[in-house]
Formats: sequence, structure tokens, C-alpha cells
Amino acid sequence: MTANSTTAAPPAGTGAPDRRLRGSLGVAGIVFIVVAAASPLGVIGGPVPLGIAFGNGAGFPFAFVIATAVLLLFSVGFTTMTRFVPTAGAFYSYVDKGLGRSAGLGAAFVALLAYLALEAGVFGLFGPALSSLVESYGGPALPWWVWAAAGFAVVVLFGYRNIELSGKLLAVLLLAEVAIVLALDAAVVFSGGGPEGFSTGIVSPSDILSGAPGFGILFAILSFIGFEATAVFRDEARDPDRTVPKATYISLLAIGGFYTLSSWLLISGVGQSGVVAEATENPGTILQTTTETYLGAVGGHIIALLFVTSLFACILSFHNISSRYLFQLGARDVFARRLSVPHERHGSPAFASLAAAGVVGVLVTAAVLLGLDPIVQFYTWLGGISSVGIVLLLVLTSVAVLAFFTRQERGGSRWRRRTAPALGLAGLLLFLAIILQNLPTLVGEPEYGPFSFGVLALLVLAFAAGPLVARRKRTVVLH
Repeated sequence: MTANSTTAAPPAGTGAPDRRLRGSLGVAGIVFIVVAAASPLGVIGGPVPLGIAFGNGAGFPFAFVIATAVLLLFSVGFTTMTRFVPTAGAFYSYVDKGLGRSAGLGAAFVALLAYLALEAGVFGLFGPALSSLVESYGGPALPWWVWAAAGFAVVVLFGYRNIELSGKLLAVLLLAEVAIVLALDAAVVFSGGGPEGFSTGIVSPSDILSGAPGFGILFAILSFIGFEATAVFRDEARDPDRTVPKATYISLLAIGGFYTLSSWLLISGVGQSGVVAEATENPGTILQTTTETYLGAVGGHIIALLFVTSLFACILSFHNISSRYLFQLGARDVFARRLSVPHERHGSPAFASLAAAGVVGVLVTAAVLLGLDPIVQFYTWLGGISSVGIVLLLVLTSVAVLAFFTRQERGGSRWRRRTAPALGLAGLLLFLAIILQNLPTLVGEPEYGPFSFGVLALLVLAFAAGPLVARRKRTVVLH
């Protein structure tokens, strides 16, 4: 049974610590944090070339249209339910409200596993990228983990401070990376669409259905991870019942529109007939070489620098998200209460941030000691955990929304309470099936093997821990 009480700030004069975070984030602040987590420049330079090469070629940009549409349908029910879930906690608070405490705790553990795994995994991209950048300018050739450790220290510092400091830094980095890609987009447009004119693949059914469109959708889905975290910052938002829904829709539309436009113009800039071959042979450099073609050597240097800062922004965003999951679970007595005590001066989840950093530090250290390749093994394996975990959470949240509004007839039109969430759930189940089908490729296996099954086992164990903890701690309240 779902409990009805809420965890609130203690009354004045009781001497009990205030277990709520402080902040005054507006719509723009939350959008910057969430969109930075999606790493727009990293997506255009990473998943987009892979989607073109191994997905459906010139038809790949349409995969972003599909993903955006499904996630918007999901968001209709998600945001409609927001005012009935008055505490921060994102997915697990919604799942608890709709499906009960056991499922809510299971969702919390899956979310925590997914976000911590992705934060740690992106260090496997950040370290080598920064190392390569420094060496290209004549700097010392140091192991990737040295640069990862430097980035880790900066993340810990910002995570310890007030969220508004992180928000300001992320805003600057995000604006810079979006600006350079939009500059490339504009250059392609003013050149008449590249060597062959504007690509028609985005509107051509034969191109959209060519190759492996399911694999294309897979890369499109992965590019949106992080958008759903708007509700995590509820306690630090101004007027959260209005701010969170607005930030969710704006983030989705901004991310989806940017990815669709920029991937289409990247294909146009290279040339539709040769883009698959170019993306297959040079997936890691196609963005930089195309930028150099249209914006000169200076543009190429800017892209190389901002790619590194984009990865850092992604790490910092996911660190902020995972810290707040730990904080909220501490506030609900699932984890140590110490995690839920905000910093006296910054009002930040300082202790939860340090705990999240500790877990990530252990994972990165283990990768170094085991001699794992930072990209092919470390990032890929942890990225597989995160990919399956986040889509699974979206599915659970959709089911929770439908279950909640089956009992609760108030709150909006039938479209908002039932129709849109049901359509979103159907799309998300298809996405989950596509990810599971392609999971071996995602983690670098030719077919289902130890790593693929290991990813699924970890997620199953994380979710199964929910009912066990719920039985042992019957007073836990998640919403």
C-alpha cells in the first residue's frame, strides 16, 4: 500500500535539521542543467555518426523526431502527475505514488545505479579526450586517468557547492557548445546545403527505413538520457509546480530540435551519397573535419576544445542528479541520515555529493587497476547499464502514471491522464525491446554473453532490493 504522508521540513524550534535543499532555480536554470546532461556537442560528435554509419544512414535524423514524439507523450502524464508528487525524487517518487513503496524503492535503486554508472563511464571518454587535446598542443603525454582525476576534483568541488554555481558554469559551457554547432549549421545552410545540396533523407521513406532503422532509434534514445531529471531539482526550484513541467517540455523540444536539425545539416555538409562511408571510416573525427571544411582550422580547434568541456558538463550534470537521489533516499531513511543534511551555508547536498563521488572514484580506480580500455570497455559497459536502466525507469513511471490516474479521476483531461501516457508507454516498450535486442552490440559483444547478462543481472538485483528494503524499513516514505 502507498503511504500518504510526506517528508516535510521540521517545524521551527524543534532543533531538528532541515532536510530540504535550498535554491532558487528558474526554468532556464533547470533547462541548462538537464540539456548539459544530454551533452549536445558530444551527441553530434558521437552517437550521430554511429547512428548514420550503423543505423539508417541519411534517414537517421528522423529517429530523433520519433524519439522526441514518444518522450513528449511520456511527459504529458509525467508533468500532469507532478502536482500530486510534492517531494523531489523524480522517478521513484512517481513509481511509489502509482505502484507502491516496494516498486518505488526498486526504481530508486535502479535510477541510482544508472546515473552513477553513467557518471563514472563518461570519465572514460573525458580522460582520453582531454589527454589527446593537451598532447595536440604540445603538452605532456600522461595516462588518461590523470586527466580524469583532475576533472573528478573539479566535479567534487562544484558538487559540494550550491546548485546555482553549477548551473552558471553549465550554462556557459552549454551555450558555447551549442553556439559552435549552430555556427556550423549556419555555414552549411549559407553554402546551399553542402556539395550535393540539402539531404532529403530525413523525409524519404526509403532512406528512413534503409539499413538498420532500429539501431538508429537506439542511438537516438541514448542521446536523450538526462532529460527526465527535471523533477530531481524540485526542492531547489522556484514555484516547482510550474517550473518543473515547463522545464521538462522546453528541455525535450530543445534537445530534439537541436539534434534533428544539426544531424540533418551534418549529413548535408558531408554529402548524402558519401556520408555513410565517411561516418563508418571516421566516426570520431567526422564532426571536426566537417567543421574545418566550413569554419576553417579555428573552427576545428574550437570543436576539439568544446568536445572536452561538453563531456565535463555531462559528468557534472549527472553528478548533481545522483547526489540528489542519495540525498532524498537519506531523507527517507533508506540510507544514512547524514546524507540528507544540507550544507549549512550552501544549502547543497554536500555529504550526498561526497558519497556519490566516492562511488564514482572507486569505479574509475577499479577500471585503472584492471587495465580496462577507458572507451571500449569501461564506458561501453557502464553505458549499457545506464541505457537499459533509464528506459526501464521511463516504462515503470509510465505504468505508475496510468495506475495513479486510474484511481485519481481529477487532475486534467482524459488525454493528459490516460491517452497520452498510454501512447507514450507503447513507444517506450518498443524502445526497451530495441535496446535489449541490441544490448550485446552496445557492450561490445557479438551476441548475448557475460557482459550483456551481467548488465541485466545488476538491474534486476537493484530493483529486487526495493521490496527487501521496504519490508525491513516499513516507515520509509518516498513521496
